[in-house]
Amino acid sequence: MIPIQDTVASRNPPLAVYVLIGLNVLVFSLELSLPQGERERLFYLLGIVPARYSHPQWAQWVGFRADDYWPFLTSMFLHGGWMHIIGNMWTLWIFGDNVEDRMGPVRFAVFYLLCGLIAGVVHWFTNPDSVLPTVGASGAVAGVLGAYLVLFPHAQLVVMFPIVFYPLFFEVPAVLYFVFWALSQLFSGILTLASPGEIGGVAWWAHVGGFSAGLVLHPLFLRPRRVIRRWQPDEYGVEGAWM
Repeated sequence: MIPIQDTVASRNPPLAVYVLIGLNVLVFSLELSLPQGERERLFYLLGIVPARYSHPQWAQWVGFRADDYWPFLTSMFLHGGWMHIIGNMWTLWIFGDNVEDRMGPVRFAVFYLLCGLIAGVVHWFTNPDSVLPTVGASGAVAGVLGAYLVLFPHAQLVVMFPIVFYPLFFEVPAVLYFVFWALSQLFSGILTLASPGEIGGVAWWAHVGGFSAGLVLHPLFLRPRRVIRRWQPDEYGVEGAWM
């Protein structure tokens, strides 16, 4: 099921979402300008290679700096292909604006990056011997989904389910969609632990880590709610005009 739109209208322009999408698109454009070999080298240098930190002697032997932790940040802005970046940015576009409404652009940007960092660390801990680079914003976007689930539990999603060449559109509750998505990520992650090396290409545990971080940490980034009090008789009408 592919989400098309939600039923929650945003109140303010999602400035942080615009900036994040713009940065990802800019970096992806730079990736496309590189030869294939240079692009792979970029992924190894700026993507998360878990063995780089779990086995510092191996990292030093192949030329990595074991004390360089910038890849946990830079990997969030790299993508392996068109479908990779379109899927992540589309999801951020649909759900990020509403979460940003409740946090404000600066807090949302910090929240997004923190979820991405936690997702990267979880991926490292669950795949400590992997020598393949992991890139993409999916861990950070998963954190946005976790926050959305709690903040807008009554939202409805318009989703598309392709049947051969016929797109079927229908509405589903946001809670149902996100719970199903989270369980599928968890199940796939457990399979990778049970059968290491047989299921690859997707950082399942990074998704689980980012989603869990969004669930737990989002209250720390919410704007304080305005206290609404009842007006007194001299604060409106003719009396208020004299004040």
